[in-house]
Amino acid sequence: MTSGCADIFGSAGPLARALPGYAVRAEQVAMAERVSAALEGHETLIVEAGTGTGKTFAYLVPVLLSGRRVIVSTGTRALQDQLYHRDLPAVSGALGRPVQVALLKGRANYLCRHRLELAEQQAYARGLRREVATALPSVRAWSLLTRSGDVAELPGLGEGDPVLPWITSTRENCLGIECPHYDQCFVLSARREAQAADVVVVNHHLLLADLVLKEVGFGDLLPGADAIVVDEAHQLPDVAAQFLGYSVSTRQVSAIARDAAGELMLVQQMSGGVDAAIAALEAQVAAVVAASGGSEGRIEHAAWPERLIEALNGLAARTHDFAEVIAPLAADGQGAFARLAERLQEVETRLRALIGEPEEGGVRWAETNARTVSCHYAPIDVAAQLAKLVEARSCAWILTSATLAVGDDFAHYQRRTGLGQADSVCYPSPFDFATQALLYLPRGLADPGSPGHASSVVAATLPILEASGGRAFLLFTSHRALREATEELRRQWGDVPPLPLLVQGEASRDHLLRSFREAGNAVLLGTGSFWEGVDVKGAALSVVVIDKLPFAAPDDPLLKARLDAIREQGGNPFFDEQVPQAIIALKQGVGRLIRDSADFGVVAICDNRLVTKGYGRAFVKGLPPMRRTREIAEVQSFLRERLGALGL
Repeated sequence: MTSGCADIFGSAGPLARALPGYAVRAEQVAMAERVSAALEGHETLIVEAGTGTGKTFAYLVPVLLSGRRVIVSTGTRALQDQLYHRDLPAVSGALGRPVQVALLKGRANYLCRHRLELAEQQAYARGLRREVATALPSVRAWSLLTRSGDVAELPGLGEGDPVLPWITSTRENCLGIECPHYDQCFVLSARREAQAADVVVVNHHLLLADLVLKEVGFGDLLPGADAIVVDEAHQLPDVAAQFLGYSVSTRQVSAIARDAAGELMLVQQMSGGVDAAIAALEAQVAAVVAASGGSEGRIEHAAWPERLIEALNGLAARTHDFAEVIAPLAADGQGAFARLAERLQEVETRLRALIGEPEEGGVRWAETNARTVSCHYAPIDVAAQLAKLVEARSCAWILTSATLAVGDDFAHYQRRTGLGQADSVCYPSPFDFATQALLYLPRGLADPGSPGHASSVVAATLPILEASGGRAFLLFTSHRALREATEELRRQWGDVPPLPLLVQGEASRDHLLRSFREAGNAVLLGTGSFWEGVDVKGAALSVVVIDKLPFAAPDDPLLKARLDAIREQGGNPFFDEQVPQAIIALKQGVGRLIRDSADFGVVAICDNRLVTKGYGRAFVKGLPPMRRTREIAEVQSFLRERLGALGL
């Protein structure tokens, strides 16, 4: 198949004939040939493919040529949609290989008919938030027409719309085969379609759910797969930590109480005992929130106040009492109440574990704010469990991303995933970074840990924006820095900004990106979700400013436990974990700038440590080979010259 790949990617091949603007890239051909060999040999292969390699086509071509049944898992919904709607049809069309493809999203993306009925009962009898209640009639009308049940089809419904949790299910509240609408279930229908497909596009959460949770009544996806491709594979260890741990939140317990009330209304059955148990449970939820102090933040398990532990013990007792009260209804063969009893028992078990003696190899913490408390457990190291999950599937695994290695070294990623025996290969970006991009390290910045740092980032950025006429992402490592920089920029610019100003949190991510592209000269300020999975080609994005090196938050209990474990094993936590992880995150942020061979621009990193600390060299070495400067005049000259050539 190797020579077949070379021919297909060649200048006279089917891709060149079918795709406008197609260009042969040696790195793409090499990656396709290596993926092809891994599929043939049922290998586990780790591949870093720099921006512009064309990694998606480099794995899709061998996947389609192999004729095997393949699952492709991505980190974001945007890439899922791109693969399903654009890339797979383009490649299969060019190859003349029709293939049955299914797009499978998490259950929170599909309408649940039973949950819709519950919500309508609640709206009628108990009253719901106005925006939820007024949305339900249009959801009901749509439910009679839709074939897929995908809530993305619902007009005027955004990603965080308050009605969504009321009309979709979770693993916890799904009734499975006991559901009165099981035969019409949209999730079940989507999974059946996926099981019949040659290529199934999923996301990492769904992949891990299938590997770890095994939901009864919904059928496994993986046993029939000959190969699993994990794109955006740098996210896999963190997603695995979520699935291999567990949590309990006051919001989750309140939802069980609401569901119980709704189920009673649905069967027109009132019970004084159940009503009293619901009231007791809701009162105890309020007691837990009050015991946490209501301030926003994380509390490590060792620092949980005695009153919080007492309140959580009380919550475990109330969930136990509630389960006993609804046991007779569950015994009557009413599936909804049997599922509610199971959910209550699961919450009680988890609460007892979270309060009790520590589990070896794990870490516990609480997250609190004025309205809710959530308690978490996560394994410190997922490598052994993740490796077991991979080894348990006798199929090929291809793990790929633009950011997996530190330099050319995959040791950090292999240690985090437990895949030390896997082959690894690195294909550099074909883009000419030396002429397309300039790396600017401003002088005179405040110390990255000082209160004045955000203001000094804005001060360093303003002369760049003057030369670029906007066209910039300002990326921050914390929400606090984002807020401070936004306030400072608005103070500098006054009530009428000279450029369109877009700020994360003031609109949805999709809306902000659409506005950014349409404006052509906007300035967008964002944190984590804009560091990766964002693709803006052309002069609309000519500047990326990064406020500081993206070291993980030092108050993260899981990170602290991981660092302690490395220290106990004789390693160096800073250089073995924190630096490699931050280098990979920085590569992601910098990677937003050059997305095409015609792109150009400036990356400004506003952190003196790149110059003053010895480890700064490792960060610079980990970036694409850009020309470096510390002079703002050189930055302005570069931008004016390149933008001027486009008449901008």
